[in-house]
This record gives sequence, structure tokens and C-alpha cells, in this order.
Amino acid sequence: MQREVPGPGQESVWDYPRPPACVPSDRHVVIRLGDTLVADTRQAYRVLETSHPPTWYLPRDAVTDGLLTRSAARSTYCEWKGDATYWDVLGIEGGLWSYEHPTAGFTAITGYLTCYPSAFACFVDDERVRPQEGGFYGGWITDDVVGPFKGGPGTWGW
Repeated sequence: MQREVPGPGQESVWDYPRPPACVPSDRHVVIRLGDTLVADTRQAYRVLETSHPPTWYLPRDAVTDGLLTRSAARSTYCEWKGDATYWDVLGIEGGLWSYEHPTAGFTAITGYLTCYPSAFACFVDDERVRPQEGGFYGGWITDDVVGPFKGGPGTWGW
């Protein structure tokens, strides 16, 4: 693994903290599924963790009314944020998730929602987000974040 050197206006995921940090952002964040607007906000939070692209969390009121239904999908547990609650949206079971009772360091994102950018069209300031490789982590890759990123084949042992 060779760390990428960030250029002007970029940040390296290797400079992100562990345990992760929860950082507010006023950047424009949009989630779409096909022609349907799922969410739109300038009041998101980024969760920044060493070796991972940010995961963006949007306030519940940013989600278009009537799209969310509590999912029957099984809850998962994050060592940093606690138990996840899953939400069905537009036929995607468990497509969004939130932390309704997060751990102390993440109370700012209580009830905020995120998704895998591989399942939705996600945008940060009009840039289409690329999903973090591997399907386990929910990182959002944009041009202003450099890696390498954990999650793909051969990266579990880093």
C-alpha cells in the first residue's frame, strides 16, 4: 500500500482520526434514485475515519416526505456509532440507515441518514460520488479525497 499525496484542495483519508470524527458540513449533498429526489441538504455531517472515505449523514427532514419506511432488515452494530436502524426507500430494503441512539461521540448524527452510494446516485456539490470498494463500508469517494481506501480485496489486513 502506498499512500497518495493529497494535492491542493484535497485531503488524505490517512490523516483522518481513529476513533472517527463527526464533522458538520454545509456542502450541498443530494441523493437520488432514478428521477426521484430522495434527499437534499446543506446540513450534513461527515464521519471521518482513518483509511476510509467519508460517510455522509443527512438530517431526516432532508428526505422527501413519504419515502421512508422502517425496514425489517436486521440491525447491525458499529463499534464507534452503536446499533444501526435500517429504512426501506423506493423498494430498496434497508437502503438507508441511521443511528437513533448513537454512542456519546456521535450524538450529532442522531436520526441522520446515510446510504451506500453504489445503490443510489449521490452527489456532493454536484460531483457524482463513487462508492467505496467492497460493499461493507459506506464511504463516499469524491475528487477531494485520496487514499488508498480500505474495503477492496486485500485491504482487510492493513
